[in-house]
Amino acid sequence: MIKEAICEGSDVQSALEKAKVQLGLDDTSDYEFEIIQTEEKKRFGLFGGKPAIVKVFIKDTPDDRAEQFLRDVLNKMTLESIQIEKKTDENAVEFDLSGEDVGFVIGRRGETLDALQYLTSLVANHGEDPYIKVTVNTGNYREKREKTLEILGRKLAYKAIKTGRKTSLEPMNPYERRIIHTAVQKVNGAISWSEGENAARHVVIGPDPKVKSNVRSGGYNRGRGGKRPYNGGRKNNAPAPVNPDRVPLNEGGETGLYGRIDK
Repeated sequence: MIKEAICEGSDVQSALEKAKVQLGLDDTSDYEFEIIQTEEKKRFGLFGGKPAIVKVFIKDTPDDRAEQFLRDVLNKMTLESIQIEKKTDENAVEFDLSGEDVGFVIGRRGETLDALQYLTSLVANHGEDPYIKVTVNTGNYREKREKTLEILGRKLAYKAIKTGRKTSLEPMNPYERRIIHTAVQKVNGAISWSEGENAARHVVIGPDPKVKSNVRSGGYNRGRGGKRPYNGGRKNNAPAPVNPDRVPLNEGGETGLYGRIDK
C-alpha cells in the first residue's frame, strides 16, 4: 500500500515540507517525491505565475500495516491504554501487548488473542510483499498455553494406554492441535488424530493399534477384588516409554498459529 500527499507551495522546498507534514514524516523518514510542477514567478509582479506542486509518497511495510490495524482494533475495543511493543525479524514480526486490560484481549483459552492474531496476519500479508509470520502475544501467555497443552497431551496418552480407550478433546485451532499431536506421538503406545470440520475440528487420543495392549478385556482380576495396576500392567508402575525421536503422525509442519495446517 502506498501513502501519498500532493501539496503546493511558493517553491519546491516549501511544497515538499507541507507534504511531509501531512504524512507525518521528518528528516529521518524514508520517502520519495516527484516534482509535478515547478514554481513560476509572476511577470512584472502582476501577471501569470504558478506555484510549485510536489507529490511525496511512501510504501508502508507489512509490519506497519499490521501494527496500524492492531492499534485500530484495540481502540475500537476501548482498550487505548494497552501498549504495543513490536519486534521484527527476517520474515517475522511479533507484537507484545501489555497493560491492565490485556485479559480482555486474551479471552477464553486465548480465543480472542488467536482471532486477533489471525486477522492481523491477513492484513500484513495482503499485498505483493513476501509472506511474514505474525505473532500477537501478551507476556509469555503463548508459552504457558503451549506447555499446558503438552502436559495435557502426554497425560491423556498415558490414560489411553492404561484404559485402552480413546478421549476426545474440545475443538482447537490448527496450531494447538499440532502441539497435542506432537506430545502424544512421542509416547509409545498412544496415537492421536483429528476429527470434525471447521470450528468443530478436534483431537482424539487413543491407544496405538500397532502396539500390543496389556489391558485385559472385562476388567482386571474381576471377582477377586484386585485392582488394575497403573499403565496397563507394566511392572513397578513404570510409565509408558517416551521416544523423543518418534515422528508425530499428524505433524502440521513448521508453520505458526493459523498457518496452513489441515490435520
